[in-house]
Amino acid sequence: MNQVLSKLQQHAATDFLPLQGTDYVEFYVGNAKQAAHFYKTAFGFQSLAYAGPETGVKDRASYAVRQHKLTFVFTTPLRPDNAIADHIYRHGDGVKMLALRVEDATKAWNETTLRGADSYMEPQRLTDEYGELIMSGIKTYGDTVHLFIERNNYSGPFLPGYRAWKSEYNPTETGLLYVDHCVGNVGWNQMEKWVGFYENVMGFRNILSFDDKDISTEYSALMSKVMSNGNGYVKFPINEPAEGKKKSQVEEFLDFYNGEGCQHVALATNNIIETVTALQQRGVEFLKVPGSYYDELLDRVGQIDEELAPLRKLGILVDRDEEGYLLQIFTKPVEDRPTLFFEIIQRKGAKSFGKGNFKALFEAIEREQEKRGNL
Repeated sequence: MNQVLSKLQQHAATDFLPLQGTDYVEFYVGNAKQAAHFYKTAFGFQSLAYAGPETGVKDRASYAVRQHKLTFVFTTPLRPDNAIADHIYRHGDGVKMLALRVEDATKAWNETTLRGADSYMEPQRLTDEYGELIMSGIKTYGDTVHLFIERNNYSGPFLPGYRAWKSEYNPTETGLLYVDHCVGNVGWNQMEKWVGFYENVMGFRNILSFDDKDISTEYSALMSKVMSNGNGYVKFPINEPAEGKKKSQVEEFLDFYNGEGCQHVALATNNIIETVTALQQRGVEFLKVPGSYYDELLDRVGQIDEELAPLRKLGILVDRDEEGYLLQIFTKPVEDRPTLFFEIIQRKGAKSFGKGNFKALFEAIEREQEKRGNL
């Protein structure tokens, strides 16, 4: 144990890009006002902040919503001739920014661009009556961006340029706490390139790997590697398609998203039964596995704290590793294009990503693909 602790301390000491976690996730969408309303109604987010013409921002409107440590931003263009409109035309609604909290956004940009990252935004000092905030950014797979957010000297509701958004409509929360991980889908033979990017440019480590034998069904397969920063606060699994009899979920995503991008965001909860029950009651649709999945579940994962009946009713999956177990469930795509979806996850010690559930999960995904005519 002391040797493991020593190695972790050494790694932390040499971590040139210390991250404090996910600051926010920003989506480019066709109608930000409606998107924000959907996530408040269906997922239990609360109104936080707004930016647009009324705040001096002329080319877009943005609505920020929050639930515990989880912040989503929805941005829409106000005119057709700009990069936001181009992004939506190409990809549909989707994740644009994965913003990471840092102590020093200038240093983060210097360190990553020195190691080969393409700059998205040089360090900028943004100020208002609440103080100053430093922001910078680099490009990653597809059109996705990592922003570095330094808010040590800022006390405003969200970012400079935003004002507090007071709404009479704030449904009760659903127990979502923070971003557990964000998964990126990349093209054929591109996974090693992006694994190398996270290792060499951002100082991440490959903590888990799954090949096409681990993640496959009768019809399709994919490969995945989980990248984690030094303290484990930020994890980015990278998926790549693999050869199979039919089209995999990654290939379907790449086709409809028109390129590489963020496939799903995993949202943590401390009580997945209560959270999923609330989400289903608000209209969120989830993938379903056959009831037979639960017949031998306890033989596979051992004793768990939860009763089996509500897990079966809700369709929640369970898996165990050396550290404990986890419970997880996946929504259907939240848009008409079969691209972005969400995972709800509760960790009870487990550090892994549900390897024992891959087959049941991907067969459920394939059933949805077949309905769409895309398998």
